[in-house]
Amino acid sequence: MVQPRVKRGVKVGEAIAQDIVRKIVAEGLAPGTPLPSEAQMIEEYGVGRGSLREALRILEVHGLISIKPGPRGGPMVGEVSAAAFGQTATLFFQAGRMTFRELVEARLVMEPVMARLAAERRDPAEVERLTLIAGGTPLDDDGGYLEHSGDFHRLVASMSGNGMLDLFSGSLGYIFHDRVSGMFFPKTRRAKVREAHADIARAIGAGDADEAERLMREHMQEYATYIRRKQPALMNEIVGWR
Repeated sequence: MVQPRVKRGVKVGEAIAQDIVRKIVAEGLAPGTPLPSEAQMIEEYGVGRGSLREALRILEVHGLISIKPGPRGGPMVGEVSAAAFGQTATLFFQAGRMTFRELVEARLVMEPVMARLAAERRDPAEVERLTLIAGGTPLDDDGGYLEHSGDFHRLVASMSGNGMLDLFSGSLGYIFHDRVSGMFFPKTRRAKVREAHADIARAIGAGDADEAERLMREHMQEYATYIRRKQPALMNEIVGWR
């Protein structure tokens, strides 16, 4: 029987949830890996079904596990994703009365910094991928344009080599684009966006951190200005829990 380490003021369910996460990390369990059954964990932790289910529910709500129904189902390791993190973050953003103006400002700070780090820590294979994505962005296909644009920014974030910046910026992008779904540059301006992406990719590939940061800031500022002009009321809107 394993007793979870319980800090003062922490409920048993929370302590079990924390211990499960510690084990997932310590054992390097990949997403989709089955965890012990409910019966096994009740025996392992020596707790009641209610406390265990509270622990599993905490982890499921945050997207860290999923629970497969049925006789052969049970808890499985989830994927650490920007979307899941963003859903949790919106609860705090709404409670704190944070606006989309603040979200946009945060992205304007983070994305140029990540472009700088990507240039400083550049990997030739990743630079090649970034260049292909930037140059291959379709201009007439709305879905393809949106996918390539998102892939470009996500790859720059990944290339920064900073997992926290990658996760947090990705979550802000998820929240923002969920709110302004379908609101992207018109086809007449997309060639300029593709050119901006290509310029950023070249600066990163050349290891020119100053230029990569400057170009990304200009690119993000241009999009922020476009959104402010198209949806001026959005900037003062409080981010809602999604």
